[in-house]
Amino acid sequence: MITPQNVLRHELIGLYARVASAPNPSHEGRAGIITDESRNMLVLATPCGIKKIPKRYALFDLCLPDDTRVRVDGSVLVMQPEKRISMRIRNQR
Repeated sequence: MITPQNVLRHELIGLYARVASAPNPSHEGRAGIITDESRNMLVLATPCGIKKIPKRYALFDLCLPDDTRVRVDGSVLVMQPEKRISMRIRNQR
């Protein structure tokens, strides 16, 4: 179950996200469903189309499945998603 305490160790694809702040003013306020993630980018499906948002220096508001909202600093997300997710498995053993 995804909670605000463990959201960084879970899959982000499928979550609703809004860019709370970013160095590029055109990215601020963009919102949509996360459809893909790479080491440095989140890909959002927005009403205006697909938008690629760099993680570093951006703040994201994520909506968890239970409608809890959590603000995440994108700089802590900068790593390959599969490595971030596998951290959860190692810490549970």
